Amino acid sequence: MQKNVVFWWDELLQVCGWHGTTFRVGKRSPVQGETERSVKNMEERLRSEKWKRYEEFLVEGEKSPATVRKYIHDIQAFYLWLEEKELSKETLKKYKSWLSEHYKISSANSMIISLNLYLKFCGHAECCLKTFKIQKKIFREKDLELSKEEYFRLLRAAGKGSRLQAVMETIAATGIRVSELRFITVRSVCSGQAEIDNKGKHRIVMLPSKLTVKLRRYAKKHGIKAGSIFITRTGKPVDRSNLWSEMKRLCEKAGVSKEKVFPHNLRHLFARAFYAVKHDITRLADILGHSSIETTRIYILSSGKEHRKQIEAMRLLL
Repeated sequence: MQKNVVFWWDELLQVCGWHGTTFRVGKRSPVQGETERSVKNMEERLRSEKWKRYEEFLVEGEKSPATVRKYIHDIQAFYLWLEEKELSKETLKKYKSWLSEHYKISSANSMIISLNLYLKFCGHAECCLKTFKIQKKIFREKDLELSKEEYFRLLRAAGKGSRLQAVMETIAATGIRVSELRFITVRSVCSGQAEIDNKGKHRIVMLPSKLTVKLRRYAKKHGIKAGSIFITRTGKPVDRSNLWSEMKRLCEKAGVSKEKVFPHNLRHLFARAFYAVKHDITRLADILGHSSIETTRIYILSSGKEHRKQIEAMRLLL
């Protein structure tokens, strides 16, 4: 085996604890004498075992369930691309190039980060890739900006007193993530504040008094006396998939572009509204649960139209 080349088959044997077992290697098949179908089944079984161990590694690293699913999905996508290619630095560079042609640079970078962690887990940090360099945006895309007026139209379309309306108002009024809705409990509504434990961080989120009144009314109407306020018919906390499809169905009735309507955009709406009043990005980062102000900065970018107004107001031309 060449020094700079790592075969995924050898990696699988190491992770599964089978390294040292004698396999005769053929040109097309890792196990000579086996049919291609049986070899494929073995490969899939080994790979599945490896992902299981990698998933355990991510969980032990206190990654959130959503992050674990995302990382595993990214590695699966990589192996679909890899097929029977040798896993070397040169192959990985080709994969990076392929990502740039098929994904937005931000998405490609996210997938590279996932892959790098996986390579380190396998003991091949030398094969890690550099992410693409991106110049910081100075204003946000207007097509994705959800205005207050559009937000209110969505609320009216959802229907007064509906679960969807209550969820959207809760996210927009507090800035919490969809995954943090489970912390909005009967107890937190009564106390006026929610204790959020997410991504290894603990923070307190204040609930506006008007929101607590609405949520108490909602809980009473649906017979919710304890635990999470927002649950499905089976009693499970509402998640992103539930909200995504429900919100998309409001678009036509509300007259709002579908590109703007998704749960996380309500969090962006909160961030812009808060910053417009307080102009305190450090405080906003704490409220949103961001570790870096650079992340918060993305949430409060002005639109291109606002940026144009600002430079026109400078009056630096004769």
